[in-house]
Amino acid sequence: MPASKKPAAVVAREVVSLDALAKQRRDALPDPTTYEMWGVEFTLPPIKALSFELQERVGDLNDSAGVLKEILGDPKIKEMYAAGFQFGDIELIAEEWQRRSGVEPGESPASPAS
Repeated sequence: MPASKKPAAVVAREVVSLDALAKQRRDALPDPTTYEMWGVEFTLPPIKALSFELQERVGDLNDSAGVLKEILGDPKIKEMYAAGFQFGDIELIAEEWQRRSGVEPGESPASPAS
């Protein structure tokens, strides 16, 4: 006599929407900040507002220079080259950007300290 098949148990699954929480966090982010250094003015968004896609394009969000190049674009980067920016200046920008973005050292994916 063939064994009868029991109906598969229905597994209830819970889906938790994070949309409202994500919107609250996004709304709480500071506004973009405009900086000036060596006669060059540039605006950076809060670090936590960076797109997820940016990491794929840059390869490593710990690469502050690469992240800045991606965000600011070639014309602004060339302006920085012409103004004589040094790597220490890029580190200073990253540190101040992190501070004004409201992230702790080591917390930011674009942090020079992480």
